[in-house]
Amino acid sequence: MLCAIALVVPSGYSLGAVMLLLGSVVLLIKRPALGLNRQDVLVMAVMAVYTLGGVVEAWWHGQGISAMDKPVRFLLAIPVLLLVMAYPPRLAWFWGGIAVGAMGAGGWATWLKVIESVARPGGYNNPIQFGNLSMLLGVLCLAAMGWAVTQRRRHLWVALFLVAALFGVAGSLVSGSRGGWIGIPFVLLVLFRAYAPLMLKRHSVGVLVGVLLAGAAVYTVPETGVQQRVHQAVEQVQRYASGDRSSTSVAARFEMWRGASHLIAEKPLLGWGTEGYKQGMQDLGSEGVINVHSSTFDHAHNEFFDSFAKRGLFGLVILLAVYLLPMRFFAKELGASDLSIRATATAGVLLSVTYIDFGLTQSFLSHNSGVMMFAFLLAVLWGIYSRQRKELAHADLYRD
Repeated sequence: MLCAIALVVPSGYSLGAVMLLLGSVVLLIKRPALGLNRQDVLVMAVMAVYTLGGVVEAWWHGQGISAMDKPVRFLLAIPVLLLVMAYPPRLAWFWGGIAVGAMGAGGWATWLKVIESVARPGGYNNPIQFGNLSMLLGVLCLAAMGWAVTQRRRHLWVALFLVAALFGVAGSLVSGSRGGWIGIPFVLLVLFRAYAPLMLKRHSVGVLVGVLLAGAAVYTVPETGVQQRVHQAVEQVQRYASGDRSSTSVAARFEMWRGASHLIAEKPLLGWGTEGYKQGMQDLGSEGVINVHSSTFDHAHNEFFDSFAKRGLFGLVILLAVYLLPMRFFAKELGASDLSIRATATAGVLLSVTYIDFGLTQSFLSHNSGVMMFAFLLAVLWGIYSRQRKELAHADLYRD
């Protein structure tokens, strides 16, 4: 349920997470042996520190308990990580849930676009969050290929994940969420690093050609809206470079980043806090430093500028740690001989890669959907990954 209903029911991204959190109560009753290692502790520590950073920010700047809400989700995900590590799910259900979620999101977005003529489908979310999370689910389906080829009915699994990946990416494309498209080359690099050695050279070339042809087809078909969104972005960048600061979506982001940079320069260590950031941006707007329209938003539409401006250098370092530390640990098994572990490792790396990409044009963790999906997917993926590695090490020791 964590992924299967994430985007197709109201607050679906929370329902599976809450059920997992409630299920983690069993840890207090059965007290299973977890055999935590250094990497497990560090991943949980960085999740706890992210929460601590958010709580300290809210307390330091007098923002109240409501400002602690989103950072606390990372702390709540830690019991879920331990639950999954102790009682790992059947991988067919985990990977299958991701495929169902991708197909549901892409299918619904396509229906809204083609049948109901919605300009930018967003389902129960805004189009940016919806489109990027749909892209994430599609990308994770490609990560699942390593696990799929080890199954008895591998051809059916591979076909399912290919179709689901197309649906997930389609959900992003028809939503017009351009920020999610920037990171596609980096996603492909991770997938190539993980799976290219498994394919014959001619197959690798064929896959590359297929991806390029699919991209060209998506771009050239007007009904997808991709070509229009790309041309629109290029035009808006050119206009801004020529001095036009009117309120286009691209210009607004540039202005918000410029305003955040001013605030960062004034309070680089501890930041302004959320309320101080909003007041500071409004002051910059009224002084004519940035476009007035851009001064009305409560976040910088860039995860890194936003964190730096609100929480200072310490907040930025914590944000980078929560993305990069788990990614580094997952990356150790991108070449694992056990393809099931390789699939989990690839998914873990891609989770951080996609969120870093999404964060370039959107403060993704400022939204419930963004923080819930990252925190709980990280918890589930790490729980599965850690358990897989321990079981493999135990099996190797037994064989020796």
